[in-house]
Amino acid sequence: MFRFAYPYVLWLLTLIPLLVVVRWLWMRKRAKRLKTFGDPELLRRMMPRLSDRRRMTKFVLILSVLALLIIVLARPQMGLKESKVNKQGIETIIAMDISNSMLAEDVAPSRLEKSKLIVENMIDHFSNDKVGLIVFAGEAYVQLPITNDFVSAKMFLDNISPELISTQGTDIAEAIRLGMHSFSSNKNVGKALIIITDGEDHEGEAEQAAKDARDKGIQIFMLGVGTTRGANIPLGDGNLMRDNSGNTVVTKLNEDMCRDIATAGKGVYMHVDNGSEAQRKLDAEISKMQKGEVESVMFSEYDEQFQAFALIALILLIMETLITEAKTRHKWFSSPFKRLIVPKAVILLLVIPMAASAQNVRSYIREGNALFHKDDFAGAEVCYRKAMELDDKNMLAYYNLGCALQKQNKTDDAIREYRNATQLDGDKRIKAMPWHNIGVAYQGRQEYDNAIEAYKESLRLNPDDDETRYNLALCQKLKKKQEENKKDQNQNQDQNQDQNQDEKQKQNQNQNQDENKNENQNQNKDQNENQDQNKKQNNNEQMSKENAELLLNAALQKEKETQDRLKQSMRQPVNRQLQNNW
Repeated sequence: MFRFAYPYVLWLLTLIPLLVVVRWLWMRKRAKRLKTFGDPELLRRMMPRLSDRRRMTKFVLILSVLALLIIVLARPQMGLKESKVNKQGIETIIAMDISNSMLAEDVAPSRLEKSKLIVENMIDHFSNDKVGLIVFAGEAYVQLPITNDFVSAKMFLDNISPELISTQGTDIAEAIRLGMHSFSSNKNVGKALIIITDGEDHEGEAEQAAKDARDKGIQIFMLGVGTTRGANIPLGDGNLMRDNSGNTVVTKLNEDMCRDIATAGKGVYMHVDNGSEAQRKLDAEISKMQKGEVESVMFSEYDEQFQAFALIALILLIMETLITEAKTRHKWFSSPFKRLIVPKAVILLLVIPMAASAQNVRSYIREGNALFHKDDFAGAEVCYRKAMELDDKNMLAYYNLGCALQKQNKTDDAIREYRNATQLDGDKRIKAMPWHNIGVAYQGRQEYDNAIEAYKESLRLNPDDDETRYNLALCQKLKKKQEENKKDQNQNQDQNQDQNQDEKQKQNQNQNQDENKNENQNQNKDQNENQDQNKKQNNNEQMSKENAELLLNAALQKEKETQDRLKQSMRQPVNRQLQNNW
């Protein structure tokens, strides 16, 4: 790929046609002036050593030198920013159970958090390997396609929670089948499928899926998290999960199932508890696997190509100096030659160091890259900043500086440098890279609106980037989930406010009832006295009223029995629920 570091300098090439026009006007004016001295043919005979052809050749050479010097100042570069390197490593797909049962705290701090810690420590030991993430509960989804971007893998790992999958349960078979199709087609590399679960397989068929994975050369590692005595499932609001019958759920590690799956896949089972034995055993087993060539994408700076253009300019400049406008017999290295060649050579020598300074920029970037790969991110930052001092328009220096800052958890500074890189001129596919990293940084902060906009901008520049497209879809899903959670929280707050108001109203009503209690008692006494006086007068009327009430009650009872019979004969609606939602 050929490019110019400073393409805007090429606008100076418009001077070439302008100079051609100016020379044509000057030659035309010169011809008119010569006509005032006499006949042009006679004048030509009087100046036999004058050569129009030589004059035109010198002019063309000067224009060529000027064009080449402009190209040198624009810094022509050749090379590929993106290169693929084959390294020795393995491919690992991690399928993590995120069902509600993984929230149990029989393993500190919880089954899910312990699983995350194991995966993070394992990724820290990876170098030339590839890793992918799958989450599963009642269903299975790819959280991160297989990649060698370990920074993104850790960020995706942090965002894992049971809320990612609405269908609860535990379908290990589906996770195994999805993992089988998530590896690359490379048959010469070791492939590990690590399944982290508590073994509560409510769907079945996991053993057959493990056998299918074994037949395809995939090594199965089963990590059983939890204890056999079990634990309750906290819901985060102080309550415990209950089943459909209202009983408190106790989730237990099903070690037998985990062992059976590992045996079916000729793999290894490891029990994860509060210790670190499972971590050491997993690292040891992974290190034994066959390492094959894993293709990785590497990014490197362009090679400067100004030297060739500068050399051609120097040669043309010497040729232009050696050619005189008039035919002469004096030697080339005479005094006139020196007077012509020295000023032009000085100009050329002033231009070349301006382009040569790019070599120092390139060396600083290379030194920074070497320190970056040695995890010396602070040292890499210093080198990138030195490169920026020499060339404040170098997109690669800004981008690499952002990566070094992000590694040091200086997220705000990293985003600023990424944005500076996007403001510089360069190839669209290269400019998409800082936008992608901006999205990853915002996604790690759960600022999904900003992350979505950054990913969209990256895809506008590089529509073929599948990883960015996947991140965009995931952020949109997480944003929707975040909005739903906020909506639920607002509803809960409103309900709490209503309950508080109801309680206040009840308290006021109780106070009013206490105040009116005494008055009612006095009134009741007066009423009783009046009733005694009028009791005798109303005996006949009361007898007739009692008969009427008895008839009315009998009719109502008969109507109630009729409605009960109708209700029993009607078909009641049934709400379908998962039998096990943990």
